[in-house]
Amino acid sequence: MVRMRRLSTTQAGFDAALAELLAFESAQDPRVEAAVAEILGEVRRRGDAALLEYTRRFDGLDARSMAELELPLERLRQALTRLPADQRSALDRAAKRIRTYHEQQKLASWSYTDEEGVLLGQQVTPLDRVGLYVPGGKAAYPSSVLMNAIPAAVAGVPELIMTVPAPRGELSELVLAAAALAGVSRVFTIGGAQAVAALAYGTETVPQVDKIVGPGNAYVAAAKRRVFGVVGIDMVAGPSEILVICDGSTAADWIVMDLFSQAEHDELAQALLVSPDVAFLDTVAARIEELLPRMERREVIRSALENRGALIAVRDLEEACAVANRIAPEHLELSVEEPDRWLPKIRHAGAVFLGRYTSEALGDYCAGPNHVLPTSRTARFSSPLGVYDFQKRSSVIRVGAEAAARLGRVAATLARGEGLEAHARSAELRVELK
Repeated sequence: MVRMRRLSTTQAGFDAALAELLAFESAQDPRVEAAVAEILGEVRRRGDAALLEYTRRFDGLDARSMAELELPLERLRQALTRLPADQRSALDRAAKRIRTYHEQQKLASWSYTDEEGVLLGQQVTPLDRVGLYVPGGKAAYPSSVLMNAIPAAVAGVPELIMTVPAPRGELSELVLAAAALAGVSRVFTIGGAQAVAALAYGTETVPQVDKIVGPGNAYVAAAKRRVFGVVGIDMVAGPSEILVICDGSTAADWIVMDLFSQAEHDELAQALLVSPDVAFLDTVAARIEELLPRMERREVIRSALENRGALIAVRDLEEACAVANRIAPEHLELSVEEPDRWLPKIRHAGAVFLGRYTSEALGDYCAGPNHVLPTSRTARFSSPLGVYDFQKRSSVIRVGAEAAARLGRVAATLARGEGLEAHARSAELRVELK
């Protein structure tokens, strides 16, 4: 029997129970932190030599030079051409949809001239070089390659450096094919904290990047946290989350499988169903019991549902939306009759899936929007990864002589109010010319 929490907004203590459900221990493991600190320091000091040493130790690859750890681009193209037809078609179609969506996000430079004759504006430029971390070995996440690389390419980033571990030489052909399709510039078969260090600090062979994106294990996450500031990072993601709001009229099996789809990620994933229909919650609970034994990752799903899952009864859909906003989930399904009616009520969610046919799984692979989303309630102040994460904005200002005289007096007055005489004199020198 799956011991999944049952909560109701009408019960005393609901707020405390919900807070406990959402609490996630994000404190870093001291052993992981210590190991990562050492790895970062060694790669920063010894460069390629440290990378080769850690690759031998952790991945079982006895490379004598970094040349052996860089894949030629022809290897990526070969992976793409050799894919089975169905996989190639799916990859092509997903990439096209992702690219089309992200083309809508491109920011453009702009300017205007105000009443003082001052030109003001913003210049938008892409980052010079981005690092993409991709999990490797038996793990195959071509979708991660597409979701991270394509927005960077759309933004105009000229160089994309991918690192993917190849434990004992294992590489995913799908991942390499996705890299070819997305336009990755260089690929190194290194992983873990050492790959993050190489991208952040640069080595004799691996070029330093401006930003590191992509998922990884606890060591990768810890490394990204530590190098932030030296380079940018996308985010330090927590466990995957899904919250389904259902009016009780969607097929129960659909909802169960949507919950399973996120619970199967790992034991700390969170799967929540919110509904005003208590009988429907009972039906879903019963179907969970019946369908779980048929799932390949049933033990992982069971642990996730028991650890952090819940079936939550609410008074109505209005209250369901209020509860969802408190939770601020990574993925939110509005599996209701009129989803467009309720969408304006949703303020905090990484991605919103409208209607009964819009499964979260489509968003993971091929709908078009990015699947790199804020977790652990950070959707209250964060957004999905997008083209804008690979573009910078520079302010542009041009002041003529007459405007400099007028604005100089304003600046000088405020500067002296702050006790900054050189600032005041700098502005006044232009005033004195008039």
